[in-house]
Amino acid sequence: MSTTSFPSLSEQVTPVAAGSHVVACSWLGRTPVFASSDGTAVLAGIGEEKRGTLFEDAGLLTAASSRTMLVAGSDDGRIAAIGADGGIAALGEIRGKWIDAVAVAPTGGAVAWSAGKSVHARDDKGVVRSWTAPSSVRGLAFFPKGYRLAISHYNGVSLWFPNASAAPEFYEWKGSHIDVTVSPDARFIVTSMQENTLHGWTVADKKHMRMSGYPSKTRSFSWSHDGNWLATSGADAAIIWPFQAKDGPMGKAPRECGIRHAKVSRVAFHPKALVLAIGYEDGCILLCRLTDASEILVRRSVEGSGITAIAWDATGAQLAFGAEDGAAGILTLPAA
Repeated sequence: MSTTSFPSLSEQVTPVAAGSHVVACSWLGRTPVFASSDGTAVLAGIGEEKRGTLFEDAGLLTAASSRTMLVAGSDDGRIAAIGADGGIAALGEIRGKWIDAVAVAPTGGAVAWSAGKSVHARDDKGVVRSWTAPSSVRGLAFFPKGYRLAISHYNGVSLWFPNASAAPEFYEWKGSHIDVTVSPDARFIVTSMQENTLHGWTVADKKHMRMSGYPSKTRSFSWSHDGNWLATSGADAAIIWPFQAKDGPMGKAPRECGIRHAKVSRVAFHPKALVLAIGYEDGCILLCRLTDASEILVRRSVEGSGITAIAWDATGAQLAFGAEDGAAGILTLPAA
């Protein structure tokens, strides 16, 4: 479908020059932050732009954030954080290793990172505890409450309490698991897999959930504000699975939003409404409302500028995005 037929909010977008491939973007309070592969982060506050260097002479591989800090890992084993004031802090180092994944607890100051099989969790007092997974770790995600971490690796997911002496609890499913996410009510864990599928479990009783039909790998998840829907990338539309029932989406078909002749690369649910921001590999961004499937254009396709990061602010009034060529922007929704 041509984007010329969509109503447009593209004139409400303020451009930001992030500089290089945008690995992640987020909001630190009211300040948007863009982390780039060259090791820098841009804080694009109103009337003031700050550029900080998280890593000198190293590439930034991965990043995650809470509402107070963005944490990133480098290709020489360092982990660093930046706050809304531009202050940068070193949090850890695994000398000479690539940092494969990082995670930040939704509340408090706990962070986690992995390199190969090793996983490290740092609590809000700075105490670091470590665990060795059975195989290389690809994804990390904190539970919404409590100090508990979901760790995806080959053949399943391990749930680890870093402050407990007990071994992590193992959720098995054969295959290579990549990213992992935990539902807002902590009832479900879901992974993306190398085999172009999703796999999930109920946390309480380890019931399996298979979600298939993707033409490519899913690398972006987003839960709706009420926890009833999980939006995913990896197809020519955003694939949205229902999680209202106690067994999740089993026996139910997913919904599709924003069908186009381009792969969806990033998804982000609005924090207060059933509106999904959808970024595509061709650089286009759409907003899709689930209640009536209406669609609004945010950004037209731009060659070589595929969307690599997208995030709403806490109020849902602004949307930040970044692209593979270093382009970035901030959409400000018109006042109601």
